Amino acid sequence: MPVTAPLRRTASKFGFAILLAFGAAHAATPSTADTVAIQIDASAKGTPFPHFWEQMFGSGRAVLALRDDYRKDIDAVHQATGFGYVRFHGIFDRDVGLVWRDKDGRIRYNFSYVDQIYDGLLERGVKPFVELSFMPPTLSSDPSQQHEFWYHPNVMPPNNYAEWDAMIHAFAQHLIARYGIDEVSSWYFEVWNEPNLSFWGGRPEQSTYFTLYDHTARALKAVNPRIRVGGPSTAQAAWVPDFLRHVRDAKVPADFVSTHVYGDDTAQNVFKTDENIPRADMVCRAVDEVHRQIAASPYPTMPLIFSEYNASYANLPNVTDTVYMGPWMANTIRECAGKVDMMSYWSFSDVFEEQGVVRNPFYGGFGLIAADRIPKPAFNAFAMLHRLGATRLPLSSDSALATRRDDGTLVLALWNYAPPVGDTDTYTKGEPQGAVKHFDIDVAHLRAAAKATVWRLDESHGNAVALFDRMGRPDFPSREQIAQLRAAGRMAEPVSMALEHGHLRMDIPPQGLVVVELR
Repeated sequence: MPVTAPLRRTASKFGFAILLAFGAAHAATPSTADTVAIQIDASAKGTPFPHFWEQMFGSGRAVLALRDDYRKDIDAVHQATGFGYVRFHGIFDRDVGLVWRDKDGRIRYNFSYVDQIYDGLLERGVKPFVELSFMPPTLSSDPSQQHEFWYHPNVMPPNNYAEWDAMIHAFAQHLIARYGIDEVSSWYFEVWNEPNLSFWGGRPEQSTYFTLYDHTARALKAVNPRIRVGGPSTAQAAWVPDFLRHVRDAKVPADFVSTHVYGDDTAQNVFKTDENIPRADMVCRAVDEVHRQIAASPYPTMPLIFSEYNASYANLPNVTDTVYMGPWMANTIRECAGKVDMMSYWSFSDVFEEQGVVRNPFYGGFGLIAADRIPKPAFNAFAMLHRLGATRLPLSSDSALATRRDDGTLVLALWNYAPPVGDTDTYTKGEPQGAVKHFDIDVAHLRAAAKATVWRLDESHGNAVALFDRMGRPDFPSREQIAQLRAAGRMAEPVSMALEHGHLRMDIPPQGLVVVELR
């Protein structure tokens, strides 16, 4: 999870129009510069297109998985995306209660909350992506060294690695005894979180982290070699070549590489350059870099997992709360496809307390669902993009994806990317700037009777923030207001239409996302 301080940095005038190729007049005549010509061959041979962006989500810390609203939110996101894994910090934190020392100084284990947390996930069809963090104060080399997060996890190495190894061994043994090795071997075990930032107090950072990794990986594999373990779980796509060299030289097991990146990470931090990389491109630039690093390493086929990503690592309400996330997410999928095995959007819900108890439903939280179970535009973006097929068709465009499902249905994603209205922790009211983008679409070899079903996300569709603005952005909405916001946040009903000889046109406003099914 990114280190971010609590304070870091109306309906749209544009309508959405779907126009048939011949006839209907446009609300506004688009200029040539704003027209995107899309040509698709429905019979073309495509490439595999696994849904890497929606297989895993992050969440607030482990103990929050016991809350009712957390579990309701996970059900909603699972229904919308079918995701398979959830990752969170703090399974070893004090509030989970795993480790304690008795009056005679002996280490004891209490798996009560661990079991309730993992049982709750599995009952909802979701597996744990186990982040092995943070240090239980009982085992810490300095219990006073705590991270600045509101819940203050301990970030130090263990005082005695024999006790750490024993805890990892007991933890893995217990999981296998409770769930069986066939189940546990389908999980992932990731060693720590962002050791290159303030989440790790060992010095020097890298060498002491590698010591922690070596002990942890060996302890897990000693319990059962089928357990999957990896790292280095770094921020800013860091350390991957060093990590792979280390595990080779030290002969330490590693089953996957994991790292993180955010849209507002800087080029200096990620690439050590002075480039100005836009928010729209940073995540996939980093994915591409690590993909190439692994290909050039001693382990060129090592699976790559970006176990955190989002458009921002800070609480920016004009970014993560708004319809901006629709085009940002679609473009990220387009750019990253084929270069990463799995990506974990941070996070699925704003049941989240890193900066303390939520003070306003739309404060720029990372989740797809705001406090009080209000779906954000990002939730609708994920639900819409889930409809994409498993085969990607050839298409030369920076504003569109063309896919095909196994049953032959074509699914298109079309978008009009525009920058956020505001870029600070204070919400800026206003409409997205930019021109309406006109899409002129021709689909060859489409059955004559084919029809289009169209889903849309923009300022006027699937956007609870527009109503929240009209309410005056209350910190504590009434129960009636919450019900209204939930209704306003629901995905807009799709529109059905006929095509004329495989041809259709549509206008998309700035920050708009459209998904079209052609059957």
